[in-house]
Amino acid sequence: MADPPLRADARRNRERVLAAARDAFAESGMAVPLDEIAARAGVGPGTVYRHFPTKDALFTAVITARIEDLVADARARTSADDAGAAFFGFLARLGAEGAAKRDLSDAIAVPGPVRDDLHAALGALLGRAQEAGAVRADVSTTDLIALLKGLLTTVHGSADATLVGRILAVLVDGLRPPR
Repeated sequence: MADPPLRADARRNRERVLAAARDAFAESGMAVPLDEIAARAGVGPGTVYRHFPTKDALFTAVITARIEDLVADARARTSADDAGAAFFGFLARLGAEGAAKRDLSDAIAVPGPVRDDLHAALGALLGRAQEAGAVRADVSTTDLIALLKGLLTTVHGSADATLVGRILAVLVDGLRPPR
């Protein structure tokens, strides 16, 4: 049986909590306290807990749409003619988004079906790039996820506008096969 529809005021409060959480998680990742999210939303902590019983539940609600968008992009890139360009283009997108949104590094590590979909899509992109000779054959999806988490954690909020490009260049060079 489906949950009954929310009253208009409860729906507005839920949306305010989600909007506040989206901003707070993007700035601070999972470290942000739920009380801060409640304050940003202009609601009491009880309202947050009524809609989201745990911080993990709230975080999952916030990042699901963002990760689903990344999954769709990665899947679309698997059919590109140039598998290497598709793979490295996707890494560039992750680097750019990670610089602006702290929660992305947390999101790729939180267990669940959405994360599993992202890891599978990354694995497919990686496999195609390896088959095309654009990426070293000894790199696993697990290796790639660890490298991406490091990239995303490092670049978020840096005052150095060139950091993303420099770190991404080092990452890309390390992933390419030896010449």
